[in-house]
Amino acid sequence: MTSDPAILLPPLLRCLETLGLIVRHFDPSEFHALMQAAGTPDVALREARAQWRDDPSDGGVGAALVAASDVALAAFDGLRAALDGGDARAVFRALRHLPRAQEALYPLAPLIPAVNRFFLDPALRDDAEALARAMQPPRHGETGVFHVDNDPGSRGGYSLYVPETYTADRAWPLVVALHGGSGNGRAFLWSWLREARSSGAILVAPTARGNSVGATWALAGEDNDTPNLARIVAEVRARWTVDPQRLLLTGLSDGGTFCYVSALGTDSPFTHLAPVCAAFHPMLLSVADAERLRGLPVYLVHGALDWMFPVEMARQAETALVAAGANVAYTEIDNLSHTYPGEVNAPMLAWLKG
Repeated sequence: MTSDPAILLPPLLRCLETLGLIVRHFDPSEFHALMQAAGTPDVALREARAQWRDDPSDGGVGAALVAASDVALAAFDGLRAALDGGDARAVFRALRHLPRAQEALYPLAPLIPAVNRFFLDPALRDDAEALARAMQPPRHGETGVFHVDNDPGSRGGYSLYVPETYTADRAWPLVVALHGGSGNGRAFLWSWLREARSSGAILVAPTARGNSVGATWALAGEDNDTPNLARIVAEVRARWTVDPQRLLLTGLSDGGTFCYVSALGTDSPFTHLAPVCAAFHPMLLSVADAERLRGLPVYLVHGALDWMFPVEMARQAETALVAAGANVAYTEIDNLSHTYPGEVNAPMLAWLKG
């Protein structure tokens, strides 16, 4: 038995990286092949977990590692069960464990170099200066991860990440990232945290309020989400120094579609839009503010393999937005199905800052 983090941490990080790849490349029609390619990194983690002995004097390091490990192993259990006759919903349920594991592990980032590296953009993981800068601990009530009325199962709250390097003497870009249908902001925060931490951006991940059409954004019926987003942005801008020229609204699937629904009106606080794997219909532009559309920066991302919203929707969106005068950057990813492509975050932030 051991309480040495070096026993548990390497297989844990390998499992988390593998789960991230499964999330990125999941396609229901290719699930068995994807799991075969993923292999069995959880075997080593199970063996290390079986050797673990708690050490109450370690300042909570072991508890965080164990919590993250147990959730990661639960993800693999769920994925293997889905292989034995489950459907896509079972896969999605299993993959919800990944952000929970990341949330459990993140407090160790300023304490353990390997965890610090894991939560950085891969392009910076061999940059000594970036690694040293990122090792800063959070300042209570000012930087790090916060959850505001956003416990699991709740509606209308938000999760927030303020980089530990934040200082109030300069303006910071703000990214508001909207989860997909039936998701929640607390989980979706982790789709963006690594890049926000690496590039220096304040990140907000709200949870939809939900309405008569279900626990998703107000795509039909009364719009109770747009005023809630405005409230959240106002709260963040009142507390932190936000660049008024760099307020990005982005989102996945239903969240991406809601970017169109919510942010094309005159009163929207957002300066940039980035729908990802979103549905689109020309009627969305018919009710938009024509003057706002002229020159509006829009970053469209879609997968050529999208099985939920065919890629033709995104191509149609690009054509219609350009015709309306928007300044459109379009990225079509050949190997992307209907999942979130984290590799677009860094170029999207560069576009926002540029």
